[in-house]
Amino acid sequence: METKVLKGTTTVGLTFADGVILAADKRAVMGSLIAAKEVDKIFLISDKIGLTMAGAAGDGQTLAKLMRAELELYKYSKGREASASAASNLLANILQSNKYFPYFVQILIGGISDKTPEMYNIDAFGGVTKEKYTSTGSGSIVAFGILDEFYKKDMNKKDAISLAVKAVSTAMKRDVYTGEGIDVVCITPTESKRYTPEEVKNFL
Repeated sequence: METKVLKGTTTVGLTFADGVILAADKRAVMGSLIAAKEVDKIFLISDKIGLTMAGAAGDGQTLAKLMRAELELYKYSKGREASASAASNLLANILQSNKYFPYFVQILIGGISDKTPEMYNIDAFGGVTKEKYTSTGSGSIVAFGILDEFYKKDMNKKDAISLAVKAVSTAMKRDVYTGEGIDVVCITPTESKRYTPEEVKNFL
């Protein structure tokens, strides 16, 4: 019997002068059916590290829980928070070890490493690339058009959030698997903030 998988999305991650921005839509689809309209696709897995998921919702949620637990263990065993780099390497090893029974996901990990903002793109088989900006999911081709055109190194927080929101918003207009609103998380060395829907609208 065919397994029905919730999927379809656009996620965006980018670094700016003081931190990282993660943005994603809220829609999950099952074939041509909009199966859910309030799916969380951005997870804070530590105080200074966030994760976005594209692909199978169950796989992404499981990995987010696993990473959160592993990073808590790291903090208590090492006496310090894991860096974004360490988190991406850990997740890559988990995905690589399951490549014959893979998690159907593409994941972004963004966060702070020694006060430096970092962004990593991780594929289903554990391949890792370090990026200044990137996108995953069914609407990523559209989002990349916006990011390639307007991204600037060391942009300020307001401009970075506006760009991430614009990239996801544009994907929502062209990709049928992307929609139902935009979730945004900003991570800096001093705080991690998830913006309300009303706050996100102000950046459109």
